[in-house]
Amino acid sequence: MRLAYFGDVVGKPGRAAVLDNLPGLRRDLALDFVVVNGENAAGGFGLTESIANDFFQAGADCLTLGDHAWDQREALTFIEREPRLLRPLNYPAAANAPGKGAHVFVLDDGRRVGVVQLQGNVFMKQQLENAFHHADHALDNMPLGVAVDALIVDMHCEATSEKMAMGHYCDGRASLVVGSHTHVPTADLMILENGTGYQTDAGMCGDYDSVIGMQKDNSINRFATQLPGDRYAPALGEGTLCGVFVETDDKTGFARRIEPIRMGGRLAASVPAG
Repeated sequence: MRLAYFGDVVGKPGRAAVLDNLPGLRRDLALDFVVVNGENAAGGFGLTESIANDFFQAGADCLTLGDHAWDQREALTFIEREPRLLRPLNYPAAANAPGKGAHVFVLDDGRRVGVVQLQGNVFMKQQLENAFHHADHALDNMPLGVAVDALIVDMHCEATSEKMAMGHYCDGRASLVVGSHTHVPTADLMILENGTGYQTDAGMCGDYDSVIGMQKDNSINRFATQLPGDRYAPALGEGTLCGVFVETDDKTGFARRIEPIRMGGRLAASVPAG
């Protein structure tokens, strides 16, 4: 099976990078399933139903969120109607969070893909329940090679150590564990010891002439003066599409190939051979 995951979409440049490039990539790479993290797609903060539908029409099968899940209030109701939209799984039960954080998707040919979204706690303002405990529950409920033919885990958090720990924790139980949230693509794509593909952060889809997708002058001023500045707003230059491509073994569901995807904008291009 051929899978692709695209990191946090930031504002209009990120949306354009996805919408302009995903249909062709889906065709050229013969992608079976695509996940897009859309939590910063609406002006840098959250996701709207209209934007989500644009991504689905362009070829996304699943959209994940993160700590900005509810920045657009309509997401609180849209997520209840849209099973293809996932928020972090590890909200406490007492929060009564709408939607869900894990889902099994059935493809037209009958193959099944599980997607799990988790949010870490290290350096995060929003503290959720232990992501590792929730990972156990989700992976036990959709065992790779039994209940699903492929399984993707989106680990949304700040600390690289927490992401890497989750990768090793899920090794042998997932096709891909990929990090999101920090908006910078890491160079550590690999297949772990027990067959799980891994990347600490897929990077953002957005304008890299920025500070993690936001207009750089405001961020620089805040760091330089320690004073609050204007409200953050997305940088508006040409966006780069950033993600990861994984090809799995049909018998086991484990990764046998993992490569970066980068197209457009300021970063060096990298497109897997078809």
